[in-house]
Formats: sequence, C-alpha cells, structure tokens
Amino acid sequence: MGDLPCKHITALETLLQPKAYVCEECVKQGTDWLHLRTCQTCGGTYCCDNSPMKHMTAHYHATAHPVIISAEPGERWLWCYPDEAFVEY
Repeated sequence: MGDLPCKHITALETLLQPKAYVCEECVKQGTDWLHLRTCQTCGGTYCCDNSPMKHMTAHYHATAHPVIISAEPGERWLWCYPDEAFVEY
C-alpha cells in the first residue's frame, strides 16, 4: 500500500476540468505549448514545464495554488507543488 496523498490533494472534493484545450497565457502572448495542466484552485489551464513559457509553474509561484491536474486527454493524475506529491486517479 502506498503513502496517502498530501493534505492539498485529499482536500479536493471535485476535479476542475479545462474549459478549453489551450494555455490561457500562451494564447494571450502568441506562444506555443507542449502539454496542458489545470489549476484545481481557480480552474485556469496553463502550459507545463516542458513548454517554452512554463506558465503553470509561473501561475503557482504567483498565486500559491497548490494542486494541478493534467489537462491532456487520457492522462489522469494530480500534482501538488508544495508537497511534490504525484497521484494517479
């Protein structure tokens, strides 16, 4: 049996899904993204750390919103920034 998820992940009651399959900041800036993540605090969808602009990590540093999910079709996982916790669902 694995470790229990962190308190930020266990506190989630529902998962916020992406409103659209785009990085909200890349669209504004005219830049490209590789993979998308959705913030579980505000529902914003931003690009991953493999993308040139790394908007989701920037969003975390600006807001301290702790948990994201993958917005990629077929991927079912969460990540908590402060606890560095990864959980598949």
